Amino acid sequence: MENLNYLAFAMPAFFLFLYMEYKLAQHRKKENVFKYDSSVSNISIGIAERLINLFVAASFYQVYYWVYNNYAWFSIPNNWMVWVALILATDFVWYWYHRLGHEVNLFWAAHIVHHQSEEFNLTASARITTIQALIRTVFWCVLPLIGFHPKMVITMLLVHGAYSFFTHTQVLKRIKWLEHVFITPSLHGVHHASDEKYLDKNYGDMFVFWDKMFGTFQPEEEKPKYGLTHPLKSYSFLWQHFHYYFEIYESYKRADNFRGKWSAVFGSPAYMDQDIRPELEKKFLQDRRLRLKDLKFKGYLAFQIGLSTLMLTWFTYFYDVQHVVDKLFFLCFIMITLINCGALLEQRKWIYYLEYSRLILFSTYLLYRQGYIEFLFLPVLIIIAVEKLFSLGKRYQEYILQSK
Repeated sequence: MENLNYLAFAMPAFFLFLYMEYKLAQHRKKENVFKYDSSVSNISIGIAERLINLFVAASFYQVYYWVYNNYAWFSIPNNWMVWVALILATDFVWYWYHRLGHEVNLFWAAHIVHHQSEEFNLTASARITTIQALIRTVFWCVLPLIGFHPKMVITMLLVHGAYSFFTHTQVLKRIKWLEHVFITPSLHGVHHASDEKYLDKNYGDMFVFWDKMFGTFQPEEEKPKYGLTHPLKSYSFLWQHFHYYFEIYESYKRADNFRGKWSAVFGSPAYMDQDIRPELEKKFLQDRRLRLKDLKFKGYLAFQIGLSTLMLTWFTYFYDVQHVVDKLFFLCFIMITLINCGALLEQRKWIYYLEYSRLILFSTYLLYRQGYIEFLFLPVLIIIAVEKLFSLGKRYQEYILQSK
């Protein structure tokens, strides 16, 4: 039992709270809180982050122990006052990590994914990337460096993350007096807004002290408009993750001196050339206006998300007792499925070949597990024969490519 990973239950808990939020939004007649396509995109990114973190999270924790065992300035005891100090220190470090994530291009490239959603609900909290997790791990190394024991740090980070999950919602009623101390859903909604008066405000994760001290506090006045100031024109899983790195690279190429190249990487996103993204979108994306309410494959898309969630839950629970081949299969299969979900929303014609790759991957894994890998040619031949006989590719694309 000691080899089982009980963090697996985080995914079912996430969907339970999401369902409760959805029903509460319906009860309060806030139908616009959820948008089908955006929610799918948000959840897909969250699944990917949880999946990849299984392979690297242990390394993050080992870094804390390495810093603590070799470089800790003090040996801080474990008592209730230290826990109070730790929660304040954790949020203080978060404030500066978060603020620099908005003020430095290289950090913003990782953090921008969290702000792409034009809806603000619990699914938006899932928009975290492993690159972002890596960057904030570097910042949080300050805590074991000071002398907080890694077990305490890891426990506090879990508490910190759980609190921030519940600040991504619009269905909780605003309690203004609470905003004198804590970051509330209203205050964090301001942080996710694209309105000019709300930009770069409320960086704290639990407490408002730091924002008030450093001049970045802003209460909600008018209802925020959520998302980026220049929204993405894509639901592509890959494009949402990497578009800003392309923008940095393009800006770097265009710079004709060292200062310009430095600014492209470490300068402020506010000074990024706003013509770059439309040019890249025109080059790499198809210009298609989707009317997702008319699409008939929503059930199929929901099945993809459900399958990925179940596989991730099972994979997480038994992660420590699985063979490397099993781990690679789950990683590849779930990632292909998530890319598939983005391609469905994008109406990409190549999605059919992505489906074939999943079938071949699944067949290869089953044959390997049964000791018949030499018969891999059989499912390949069956796929080719079925395609020739029944024209599945044509039928599939007629079903999928329905945008008007």
